Amino acid sequence: MKILALLGSTRKDGNSQYLTETILEGTDHTVVSLADKQINAIIDERHSEAGFSPVEDDYEELLDLLLSHDVLIFSTPLYWYGMSGPMKNFFDRWSQYLRDEKLNLKEELTKKKAYVVVTGGSSAKVKGLPLIQQFNYIFEFVNMEFVDYVIGTGVKPGEVRDDRLALEKAKQWRNEFQR
Repeated sequence: MKILALLGSTRKDGNSQYLTETILEGTDHTVVSLADKQINAIIDERHSEAGFSPVEDDYEELLDLLLSHDVLIFSTPLYWYGMSGPMKNFFDRWSQYLRDEKLNLKEELTKKKAYVVVTGGSSAKVKGLPLIQQFNYIFEFVNMEFVDYVIGTGVKPGEVRDDRLALEKAKQWRNEFQR
């Protein structure tokens, strides 16, 4: 089982990253910080006769990684009750590549298992639920299995280390991935 974790935070060594690294410890995995990649915002050309224009950025490299892994972990802080900007740009670009017949992306995504990691302030376990629902709708649209999610509490770097329930769930996932 090959695991790809996509980190959506723009903060290095933040709570989302810590919780994700806790999950991944001792597993065969790849971690990519979306903030370290150039992912241009989508220019919506779905309805133009010519279709989407080529975009010179790192997105196709990310798609290659995505397609070569079995398990996908989408990790993001809760930003204004939604996913981070880099994560949103990542998903928005699916509109372009789901139409690329060479990739057959939608069919390939049906073979993947999705997990979601969200971290945020003290109310994140409740106010982050609409974001979990958004991820669910995204995965449902492409028929990708949404296995599980964890919402951790932490604002300042390191605070998630005090969230015993999130850390316990992270360890459960890790045990599952190590099998």
